[in-house]
Amino acid sequence: MNYTSVDKLGYIDEEVDGNLDLSAAIRKIKEEKNAIILAHYYQRPEVQDVADFVGDSLALSLKAASLKNTLILFAGVKFMAETVKILKPQSKVLIPDLNAGCSLSDSCNFKDFKAFIDLHPNHTIVTYVNSSAEVKALSDICCTSSNALNVVKSINEEQPIIFAPDRNLGSYVKLTLNITNITIWDGYCHVHDQFILDSILDLKVKYPKAKIITHPECQNQILLISDFIGSTQNLLDYTINSKFSDFIVVTEPGIIHQMNKMSPHKKFYSPYHKISGCNCNECNFMKLNTLKKIYLTLKYEYPYINLDSELIYKAIKPINRMLEIK
Repeated sequence: MNYTSVDKLGYIDEEVDGNLDLSAAIRKIKEEKNAIILAHYYQRPEVQDVADFVGDSLALSLKAASLKNTLILFAGVKFMAETVKILKPQSKVLIPDLNAGCSLSDSCNFKDFKAFIDLHPNHTIVTYVNSSAEVKALSDICCTSSNALNVVKSINEEQPIIFAPDRNLGSYVKLTLNITNITIWDGYCHVHDQFILDSILDLKVKYPKAKIITHPECQNQILLISDFIGSTQNLLDYTINSKFSDFIVVTEPGIIHQMNKMSPHKKFYSPYHKISGCNCNECNFMKLNTLKKIYLTLKYEYPYINLDSELIYKAIKPINRMLEIK
């Protein structure tokens, strides 16, 4: 294999026998190498199905922290694989495609965020895990959408806070907790920020009994008309435990695969995308990971996440503080 070409592409590009059952081959090589596959809920259905553990950001972080495996493949986006590497520095953390980035993480780079912090001295820095390792290293504590409220509540109410990088999640925290001493970085997730209110209301008219369930990375006008707001895991749990049978799911539609598996008798609808007009709001970064890329990455154990030890030392502190709060 030409590693130089891999570095240029961001993934291994090699022909695979068309008759090969990729799912079976992945399970076989995973067992041979005692590897474990972690996958986010927004992955393709077939990728979720070959994973050993599927979850949202918080669940995946907690799982990673408990692992004893020295070879971990993360089917998700790069900042998530970085988080695993920070938590398990002695493990080799593979990622099928280095191009699997994140618009939210990209909206907050180290240089600009450092300058922003310098403009707001004596603030406690709360950083969403949807951020680079370098930005995490500037932070006092991290959070996920599952525990953002609890993380902020754990801080002295008189202490000023910087919340980054998601403006919608920051606004949700600010309004829910009714706090004023919070300064919010102006970043957003291109998936959640692009849901349009009219498309959701159109679905509500079509399916009047459906409950609108929404991720807090969405805009406030959508949160206001929602029946339930929560992290990806919270949304899944709500559909499992709810007495209702129809749901308008306002988040990345990859989670609907798990909803269908857990509640096959219930119905799930995804709103139209404001830009493309398609009945989806898929994350193009999440969908870069495929079975072929996972198979080849396990086969060659490449590409992998490489972080400087000093960066890991700095970034682990806010992550560990987050995990203590859950």
